[in-house]
Amino acid sequence: MKTLNDFTIIGIDHGYGNIKTANCCFQTGVIKSDIEPPFTNDLLVWDNKYYSIGVGHKEFTADKFTDEDYYIFTLAAIARELNRERVTDAKVYIAAGLPLTWVTRQKEDFKKYLLQHRTIDFNFRRTNYHIEIIGADVFPQGFAAIAERLGEFKGTTMLCDIGNGTMNLLKISDRKPDMLNMFTEKYGVYQCTIAVREAMMREHHTNLDESIITEVLKKGTADIDGEYLDTIITSAKVYTAEIFRKLREHDYNPKLMKLYVVGGGGCLVRHFGEYDKDRVFINSDICATAKGYEYIAYTKLNKNGGAV
Repeated sequence: MKTLNDFTIIGIDHGYGNIKTANCCFQTGVIKSDIEPPFTNDLLVWDNKYYSIGVGHKEFTADKFTDEDYYIFTLAAIARELNRERVTDAKVYIAAGLPLTWVTRQKEDFKKYLLQHRTIDFNFRRTNYHIEIIGADVFPQGFAAIAERLGEFKGTTMLCDIGNGTMNLLKISDRKPDMLNMFTEKYGVYQCTIAVREAMMREHHTNLDESIITEVLKKGTADIDGEYLDTIITSAKVYTAEIFRKLREHDYNPKLMKLYVVGGGGCLVRHFGEYDKDRVFINSDICATAKGYEYIAYTKLNKNGGAV
């Protein structure tokens, strides 16, 4: 989070798999109840309802403003960031984002969604928060992760942001984003997870806990049976090869341009992809996009003298 005048800018990357801020990351899952649940480690209480954060897995939805879930995630993200500074009463400016080709159409709806309450009182992890949301802005996902470093992008680079739900591609030529060459595909890491599950059922007739799949995709290995591990790795390699095929479909040429990968899917490219390490850079900071939202918002507001 960044402080400007008397308010705090908090960047939130509303991912389909994880919610990220500049300093925190938690699973995009929530269970709502009318009574307090037995486990309260990540419990958010608002409007006499109880929300267990990080439980379960939210289904993919192209429009994040169609239910209250992403608003609840937003409150939890704000609380996590403020807690780091031991702050419970604050004026907050939300810096968020949407997939590259969806920003233009969805920006105003998502902004309105984030601003639905001017002031809000809630409890998270047994701590009360009083928040005044003074403004919000929505920026292009993926691009935000490299915005602060854009001056370093000489020649031509293909930016590839691989999230849990989508993959966003943007060609950058001589430090300038090419709006005629940006694409969003529903081909995130969750598609790989589905492929792994299908392969496990087909070859071993067994279900596999998602946490094990996630561990292999993140680390390249796990403490499980060798045959099971081989099946996961084979599926991950097929998925990663498809990423590069889709890149080539959108005019990616490794001999003419560099590739810059951001997002949680970067670990799959690192562990299971075949590429020239001298021409492919993988940003392993899963919070890079949220940090980018803060940077863009701070720069924009600072130019306006800090006015919202």
